[in-house]
Amino acid sequence: MLELRPDCERCGLDLPADVAGAHICSFECSFCAACTAGPLAGVCPNCGGDLQPRPLRVGAALAKYPASAERKHGR
Repeated sequence: MLELRPDCERCGLDLPADVAGAHICSFECSFCAACTAGPLAGVCPNCGGDLQPRPLRVGAALAKYPASAERKHGR
């Protein structure tokens, strides 16, 4: 199951699990749309993989399987 990290690892923008705009690589590194389209040019800076839109988790699924609360920006 995807971890659904709560923030962009580059700029710290909040990435709610039930709102479109987050992008992930195959290792679940998470970035906002602005960082993905801009400075990152669609490539994960951690692993070199491509960044794809992250699926949403909404309603009962989000309630039963909440998104991660561990923020990754500023490690």
